[in-house]
This record gives sequence, C-alpha cells and structure tokens, in this order.
Amino acid sequence: MNNNHMFSNRKLLLLLIPIIAEQFLNSLMGMADSMMVSNVGAAALSGVSLVDSINNLVVQAFNAMATGGVIICSTYIGQKDIKRASEAARQVILVSTFISVLLMIFGLIFRMPLLKLVFGTVEADVMEAAGVYFFLTILSYPGVALAAAGSAIFRAQANTRLPMNVAIVSNILNVTGNAILIWGFGLGVYGAALATMLSRIFSAVVLLIFLRNKDLEISIRDYLSIRPDKDKIHRVLAMGIPNGIENSMFQFGKLAIQSSVSILGTTAIAAQSMTNIFENVNGVAGIGVGIGLMTIVGQCLGAGRKDEAVYYTKKMILWGYIAILSSCLFAYAIARPVTYLAGMTPESASLCIYMLGWITIAKPILWSPSFVIPYALRAAGDVKFSMIVATLTMWLCRVTLATFLIRVVGVGAIGVWIGMFADWAIRGVIFTIRFRRGNWIHKVVA
Repeated sequence: MNNNHMFSNRKLLLLLIPIIAEQFLNSLMGMADSMMVSNVGAAALSGVSLVDSINNLVVQAFNAMATGGVIICSTYIGQKDIKRASEAARQVILVSTFISVLLMIFGLIFRMPLLKLVFGTVEADVMEAAGVYFFLTILSYPGVALAAAGSAIFRAQANTRLPMNVAIVSNILNVTGNAILIWGFGLGVYGAALATMLSRIFSAVVLLIFLRNKDLEISIRDYLSIRPDKDKIHRVLAMGIPNGIENSMFQFGKLAIQSSVSILGTTAIAAQSMTNIFENVNGVAGIGVGIGLMTIVGQCLGAGRKDEAVYYTKKMILWGYIAILSSCLFAYAIARPVTYLAGMTPESASLCIYMLGWITIAKPILWSPSFVIPYALRAAGDVKFSMIVATLTMWLCRVTLATFLIRVVGVGAIGVWIGMFADWAIRGVIFTIRFRRGNWIHKVVA
C-alpha cells in the first residue's frame, strides 16, 4: 500500500474493529435481553418486540443527528480546523438534548394511544406488557440521544476504542440488571425496561464526562454554557435531517410490516422478533464498516483527497462482503441453541430458523453495495440522494411487497424477508451506479 495514503491497513483495523465489536456486543446483548424476557412468556417477548419497533424509530432519529455531527466534525478535522470541529460538536450535544426531551414528553403523554393506534389488534396480555416496557424506555430517550452524540464525536476524531469500552460496560450492566430484576426480584417486563433505562443513562453520563478531557482534539468542558448557533445548527441538521428521514422511513416501514405480522398470531410475532434480532447480529460487522467509512471519507475529503475517498470506499465495500458473510454464518450457527435457551415454542423456533436460513443465503450477496456505499455518500454530503432512494425502495419494494405477500397471498412471515431481499437488490444497483458515476464526490461539506 502507498505510504502516502491517509489510512494504512493497520490504522483502518484500529478504527473499525472497536466499532464492529461495539455493534456486535450491542446485538448480542439485545439477544440476551430477549432470551431473558422470553422466559417470562411469549406475550412478554411479543410486547417488548412491538415496543422496540417504535423505540428503534426514535433511536434512529438520534443516530441521524449524531451522523450529522460525524460528517461535519470529521470534515473539519481533515481540514485541520479543530476550533470549528469543537463548535460543531457542542451544537450536536445541544440539538440532541433538545430533541430527545421533546420526544420524551410527547411519548409520555401519548404512550397508550400510540400503542393502540399501531398495534390495536394484538392480545390484551401483549398490550399490557408493551405498555409497561414503553413507559420506562421513553424515560431513557435523553440518555440514548446523548450517548449517540458522544460516541459520534469520539468517532469523528478516529477514537473508536472509548465508545466501545463504554458500550461493553453498559451492556454488561444491562444484562446483569435484567438477571437480577427479572429472575431475582421477579419483575418481568418491568425489570427488563428498568435495566435498559439505567444502562442507557450510564452510557450518556460516562461519555459526556470523558468528552471533558482537554487532551482530546474535540473537548467539551462547559456543557451548561452551550448556546444555540443558528449557522452551525443548520449545518448539522442539513446533514442529519435527510439521514433522519431515511432512517425514520426505514423504521416506519418496519412498523407497517410489523402490523401485518401481528395479524398472524403470537407464534409468528415471536418468531419474527427473534429473527429480527438474529438479522441485527449478522449485520453488525457490515454496519461497523460503514460507520467507520464515514470518518474515513470525511477526513479524506476535508483534506482535499477525493481520490482516496473513492479508493477507501471500494476497499470498504469488499471488506463489507467479508464482514457480512462471516457474521451471517456465525448467527446461523448459534440460532438453534439460542432459540432453545430462549424457551421459544417449537413452532416459533422452527419458523425463526427457516427465515434465518434464507437471510444467510441472500444477505452476503446483496447487502454490502446497498448499505456500505450510502455511508460514503453521506460523508461527502450527498445525503438527499441516499434519503430519496432508500425511502422509495423501502415503501415500493419492502413494505408494499411484504404486505401484499402476507395479507393477500398468505405466505406468512417469510413475506417480510422476500420484500427485504427485493429492497436490498434494487438499492444495491442504484447506489452502485451513483458511486461509479462520481456525482457524489463533488458534494463535499463546506
């Protein structure tokens, strides 16, 4: 490799491995969460799964704001303009706090009406579990937002190890809290929600404390003195809002699909929820590659090295293929013991493994170009194109096809994944064409 390149293979691995490990750990802990809740009963698992469909929508909105911060801060770091990077980071913290508090208040007020609107046809015990879990997880929204913002600011300066270490401790606290509260005190879904809330708040507090370190490239020492800066907020939102719309549409689509799955009964809901967890696990390595790519491309473009931004994107697409194949095989290998330990019914476990088998075949082929390339586009500021394509393919392919297959054709829960595969395939073709034409590289963040 040319020694003049900004990132050697060693530097790339040091950047990516902690991100992948963090994403992988989060997914495994989510699986452990579900296994513990599953032992409370199928209704509890289904209730938590339904609420997570809504919570994931909110989490993605927070991650979008954080993504805007990564793009802007990493670009300024590439330009060696640390002052502007620090000022942008302060505004990311402010915006994340403001939006998360508003969403928390809204969620507390409209909690049950929202659940009934989205999942009104589910059984009473599933709705009861969902209501309990939703209440406490709503209270954790500011923690989720500030943890995402803090992690993003560290990643923008190529410090991925610290967020990983915080995630490790946070997830251990979450699982330990689940074990104590669910099994020790017999609190069931309430205990699972409480452990989740406390672990999220822990992550936010610790990351904000570490950001005060004056030796960092980007250091924030006086949070209470942060005041709105319209220009910088506009820059962050210009990057974050399109990404937020894209992610939100993705989660809205999942909610629409979940509504179709909910008519299939508790067995299908439980199978689909566990399959979603496995699908998250087998995608984390690829997502880690994409998240790291944003920092890489942002710094390359900030330094005016567009050819290297293209070079590293091609390299990360290849690494994405390898990462997804490896994690898919791993997830499938642990599927049977996990469904057994989770106490799933034989019918739910069998359906889950059947759907996961098809995912393990299709995902390594289709996923990398459809998801890794958009991370590079976003880092270059080409966020609107990514938003439009992802939104259109989501609703026209994934949601429409899955809903038709489930409600009209009657293929069952596998219809969700047939729609998903179609979405991945079409996205991959469109983003590959965009990347090869080079339009995206000229939309560098100013």
